[in-house]
Amino acid sequence: MPEKAEPVRVTGYRCQRTLAANVKVEGVGFVTGARVRVRLRPAPPDSGVMFRRTDRPNSPAVPAHAAFVTDTRRRTTLGPDTHGVTLVEHLLATLAGLRIDNCEIDIDGPEPPGLDGSAAGYVKAIAECGAVEQPATRAIWTVKTPVVISMAGATIGLHPSTEPGLRVSYLLDYGVFGPIHRQTFTLDVRPDEFVREVASCRTFVTEAEVQGLHSQGIGRHLTSADLLVFGPDGPINNTLRFGDEPARHKVLDILGDLALCGFDLSGHVVAYRSGHALNVQLALRLATLADSCRKSKSRKVSTSLNQAA
Repeated sequence: MPEKAEPVRVTGYRCQRTLAANVKVEGVGFVTGARVRVRLRPAPPDSGVMFRRTDRPNSPAVPAHAAFVTDTRRRTTLGPDTHGVTLVEHLLATLAGLRIDNCEIDIDGPEPPGLDGSAAGYVKAIAECGAVEQPATRAIWTVKTPVVISMAGATIGLHPSTEPGLRVSYLLDYGVFGPIHRQTFTLDVRPDEFVREVASCRTFVTEAEVQGLHSQGIGRHLTSADLLVFGPDGPINNTLRFGDEPARHKVLDILGDLALCGFDLSGHVVAYRSGHALNVQLALRLATLADSCRKSKSRKVSTSLNQAA
C-alpha cells in the first residue's frame, strides 16, 4: 500500500537572524492605558521569540507560538491571565516582517506599547539597532494542497504557488452599507515591502464598536485621533495614510499571527473577512502539520537505519 503523501514540505532554508543590540520601546498600552516598556534583546539560534513578564516574580516566560495562544477576541493573547501578554500581533509582525527570528522580549506589563496602532515605531527602533545573521538555518515550509480554515462566513488559507516567497492577500468586506468600503490588498512579503506598504498602517474600529469596547474597560483613554475610528462618513478626526489602510492593517495582523508558526512560509495566503481567531487557527494547523511531517521523516530514517543494521 503506497504511503500517504505529507500535505506540507520544506521548500528551502535561509540564515537565522537576531538583533545586533538591545532595543527599548516605551509607551502606553492600548488595552489598559498604563505606561509600559519593552526591551528587545538578541537571542541564540533556534530559540525563537520569547516574552518575559519582568513585572512578575521570577519573570515568567511565554513562547510566541500558536500553541500558547489563550485568547483571540479582537487581538491575540499569549499565556495565562497571571503572566500572559496581549495584543502581541503588531510587535510579532514587525519581527517577522524584518526577519528577526530569535529575540527575547522583556515586558513590564500585560501588553506592549500601542504606539500609534501600527508597527512603524517598532520598525524605527529596530532599524536603528540593526540585525545580524546567525550560524543556523530556518526552514521555509509550503503546502502541497491548500490548507484552509473557515468559520461564520470568513476564511483564510495557505495555497501552493509556483513563485518563491510568501504573498498575502486580504479582502475586507463590511457589506454594502458598512462604514468601511470594500477593499483588497496584496503584499509580497519582503522586509522592504513590509516597511513601505504595511508597517505604518494602523488598527481600526467602527464607531459602533467603540462603545462595546469601552464597556469592557478597553481603550477608554483613547480618542478618535489616537487610532482610526470609522463613522458613516469615514475616519473621525483622522486621515488615512493609504486609501485601503484597513485592508493593509489586516495583512499586518496576519503576518503577526502567522509568525506563531515558528517558521517561514512560502505560498499565497488568501483571506476574506478573517480575524485573529482564524489567523491563529491556520498558524496552529500549519505548525501541527509541519511537526507531524518532521516526526514522520524521523521515523522513516530510524526504520531505514534499523533495517540496514
